[in-house]
Amino acid sequence: MTDFFLMTLIGLGVGVFGTLVGAGGGFILIPVLVLMNPGADPDYLTTVSLSVVFFNALSGTIAYARMRRIHYRAGIFFAAAAIPGAILGALTVHFMPRKIFDIILGIFMLVSSVYLFFSQDHERAAEKAGTPVQKSEEEGGRPSVPPSFPFNAPVGIGLSVLIGYISSLLGIGGGIIHVPVLARVLRFPVHVSTATSHFILAIMTFVGAATHFVENPSYHYNYFSMLLPLSVGVAAGAQAGAYLSTKISSVWIMRSLAAALVFVAIRVLVLAALMR
Repeated sequence: MTDFFLMTLIGLGVGVFGTLVGAGGGFILIPVLVLMNPGADPDYLTTVSLSVVFFNALSGTIAYARMRRIHYRAGIFFAAAAIPGAILGALTVHFMPRKIFDIILGIFMLVSSVYLFFSQDHERAAEKAGTPVQKSEEEGGRPSVPPSFPFNAPVGIGLSVLIGYISSLLGIGGGIIHVPVLARVLRFPVHVSTATSHFILAIMTFVGAATHFVENPSYHYNYFSMLLPLSVGVAAGAQAGAYLSTKISSVWIMRSLAAALVFVAIRVLVLAALMR
């Protein structure tokens, strides 16, 4: 019972923080799973993480859909492009030794922490500047995303294939990459980027987790005993995160999270270095 409660709390935190930044929370969950399960195969850990991120992304997508923040046309294009990469990543990790997996994950977490720490100034400036979509919400208009909102489809599709691969390979979900791609490369408004990222994640992580599971149908009790409490937590946390995204400034929350990621990344890398 204690383990169930603890895993639910972990899921709750992953859901809140993941939805605040539109990243699904996999980049938070996978290092926690790595530290809690030192003897587990990377394939098993990424399957659990992607499954949990799917429920988080699905819950967040429902919340953001009610707010009319999702750019469905772009989301469908990019999710379709990410699917081949997600399948390939799920197949690749099956052959990766745990030590190599931990090293790659630790390096990725360090890079992610730098992004989280410095990205908030950019996003805050963008919010102050405003966009036509944001201003219509502030003025009481209908908070919907225009279907004709322009975006560079070829660039987004090409990057989505790579993001899908990294997502399934490391079990991170990929939202922490997709959000800056949407906001900075494709010039989407920040609030549309986070919402659309969740929509893409829901599709991409479902495919990635399903591929992992088909490749390893032996997952039974241990898989579901972890998945259930984590999924309950992230589903509730995603709703709270979507609500809080409209109420609070997340600058220092994200910077605190970035500092925590640095600590965990160093721990993962040290343990990997000591591993035989």
